[in-house]
Amino acid sequence: MRWLASACAIAALAFSAGAREPASVADGVILSDGLPRMLSDYRFFKDASGWQPNERVVPYQLNMPLFSDYAEKYRFIYVPEGAQAKANGDGLLDFPVGSALIKSFGYERDGKPMLLETRVLLHRADGWLALPYVWNEAQTEAKLKVAGARIPVTFTDPSGQQRSISYAVPNKNQCKECHALSDAVTPIGLKARNLTHGGQLEQFARLGLIDRKPEVAYRVPVWGDSSAPLKDRARGYLDVNCAHCHNVRGSASNSGLFLTYEEEMPVRIGIHKRPVAAGRGSGTHDFDIAPGDPDGSIMIYRLNSLDPGISMPEVGRSIVHDEGVALLSQWIAEME
Repeated sequence: MRWLASACAIAALAFSAGAREPASVADGVILSDGLPRMLSDYRFFKDASGWQPNERVVPYQLNMPLFSDYAEKYRFIYVPEGAQAKANGDGLLDFPVGSALIKSFGYERDGKPMLLETRVLLHRADGWLALPYVWNEAQTEAKLKVAGARIPVTFTDPSGQQRSISYAVPNKNQCKECHALSDAVTPIGLKARNLTHGGQLEQFARLGLIDRKPEVAYRVPVWGDSSAPLKDRARGYLDVNCAHCHNVRGSASNSGLFLTYEEEMPVRIGIHKRPVAAGRGSGTHDFDIAPGDPDGSIMIYRLNSLDPGISMPEVGRSIVHDEGVALLSQWIAEME
């Protein structure tokens, strides 16, 4: 994306040069006990429309992004001056108190991106706090919506199909459904193994955003890179879209299905694994993954469903990710 590449370059130049703006990010707002009503209260952006990042607000991209009804996402990291995130191998970066993660969602309208919402994760003294902000029609401000919202959207997907959906902005508590690990809200996307594209980790270390460039053993392939091994692309997709719940400490740990990228035991990733308590979610199928038979696999059945009692993931999408289902179906079909 040209816009994001340019923004990265601008942010890196400002950061490395130590440039100061009269109104820098409002650290006190991030650390306070309150719930700021407007996104602009934080001063993450220099402009009212939320595109030009402020000093120390750095854009980033994920190798493999989470699917969210084909919405475009614009991601930023903020680490306060004098602090650094710590690199933990190829896992999650450990951000200091006072940091913020900012992610805006939108769709193209009349040839330009229009933002619907911006979600922020704030690292306060008592832990992480997730808050959703909804943009006005004029694209000049985003307002806190603790109760979430529904926004009608019409867009064209990558295949050229026009779709109309009721886009769901999560409420404050729903954020925990994905971002909770052992009952504590935590970031899920900023794993070093998912940040290797475009030299981002080197840039973060050079800017002093992280304490060092981590050594990455399990690198997640870039979405859409057909040159990467099929298994790696499929496992990377599951890691990003499913493993925040399906891990040994996640909300789906009792399922025995663990979909983290580094998991090695075939049965723990679903191969010839019978469901623990899927109920009608199994669709009369016997195994989470039936090698050579994607249509007979519970995983594909649930990914293809929009029924609230069957669909997986349970939150974050209202339509089927056709390309994701095709990727996993091909992986299963080629298993012996």
